[in-house]
Amino acid sequence: MFVQITKDEFLKEVSKKAWYQTNNIIWTVIFTYPVFSVVDFIFINDIWLQLFFIRLITVIAILGLYSFFQRKNLNYRVLLHITFFMLSVTSAVVCNIIPLENLNVYYLLFSAIILFFNLQVFWEPINSVIQTLLALLLVAIFFNLLCQFTLDLVITNGGQFLFIVALISCLVPSARYKVIEREVRSQLLIEKSNAQLKDQNQHIAEKNNIIDAQYEQLRKLDSQKNSFINIAGHDLKNLVGSIIMSNEMLKDEDYRLSPDQKELVGYIAESSTKMQYLLNKLMDVKEIESPEMKFNNEVFDINSEVLHVFRGLSETAQMKNIHLVDNVLKLPLNVNLDRVFVGQVFQNLLSNAIKFSQTNNNIRVVTSLQRQKFVFEIIDEGIPIGQEELDMMFNKLKTLSEASDHMESRLGLGLSIAKLMTQELGGELMYRSNDNGNYFRVEFYVIN
Repeated sequence: MFVQITKDEFLKEVSKKAWYQTNNIIWTVIFTYPVFSVVDFIFINDIWLQLFFIRLITVIAILGLYSFFQRKNLNYRVLLHITFFMLSVTSAVVCNIIPLENLNVYYLLFSAIILFFNLQVFWEPINSVIQTLLALLLVAIFFNLLCQFTLDLVITNGGQFLFIVALISCLVPSARYKVIEREVRSQLLIEKSNAQLKDQNQHIAEKNNIIDAQYEQLRKLDSQKNSFINIAGHDLKNLVGSIIMSNEMLKDEDYRLSPDQKELVGYIAESSTKMQYLLNKLMDVKEIESPEMKFNNEVFDINSEVLHVFRGLSETAQMKNIHLVDNVLKLPLNVNLDRVFVGQVFQNLLSNAIKFSQTNNNIRVVTSLQRQKFVFEIIDEGIPIGQEELDMMFNKLKTLSEASDHMESRLGLGLSIAKLMTQELGGELMYRSNDNGNYFRVEFYVIN
């Protein structure tokens, strides 16, 4: 997070800080300066009342100037210069008209005024240097006009304190000015950073509200999905149950059926049993939403399962004048997997290959043993479906757009399910589509 301060912002904050310090100085002078008359009463009792009125008039003048400068929003430096000058004038006059034995006290008071001013003031150091030199100049002027003592007496009776304190106190505003400038800059950075963080928090809160609303919408959609699965699943189970029951009735009268019809009844019975098994899995919503689906693994010859799927889809391929080439390995290869789901993977891949293949095309079904893995391959050297289309069908469950009149449009759910089932069963599924045609490959570990 990058925070930048403009020059105007910095000067505005510096001015506010300077006016704060100016307020402290002015009000301290207003309340404190008349109290100096107590010292006058003690040390120069004969003229203390006159000095009291002079101090009071000075304070009233400073208060009037302060109100005027604030009302007109004038430069605080000018106000401080005038205030310091008025205090220097009265103090310089008093220091040159009092008896010699009281000089130390009043030069110390004058030194205290200069030190207080330079300790509290917030302005450029050159201003303090000017005022200090002006104060010493006023002392020198009134010394020549009013003082009855020699310079040596004045210096030894308090003048040295004024000179030393005046010079040393001029060093204070320089360090103070730099420190307060850094403080102002740091404060501005913190304030702007806090403002940015507040804006970001508000933006995050708005985003969180949007996310919460979207989550609620997704939760409702998920609930609708589950309801749909339950309703559709029960309806499909009833339909499958009717098919199984009707098929059993046909089996009871198989003496009337021809050999081909008996074979078809066997296929119907087997397919119905598999469909019922899959529906039972889908109906268990908790199992669908769990990290791992539970399979009924068994040891079986996977090549025989491929042949079973191959023969079951041969007639479908013939209806489209597509020739299925059998390159299935005749060597038994045992695996420990869920037979129904493995068969569904092969069924989905081969049926989709047939659907998207062109008339009079050859599709080769190849199985092999490579590095202790069973390999199932579908090789279609016809018009390619397209890698982008396959990616969409395998990964995002999207609708496959018609790329040409030779292709059938359908949902890519079968291929997505095949990929998901392969991964859940511990296998690998790969595919590609390029100028050489379409290629699908499935791998499963075999039992030694």
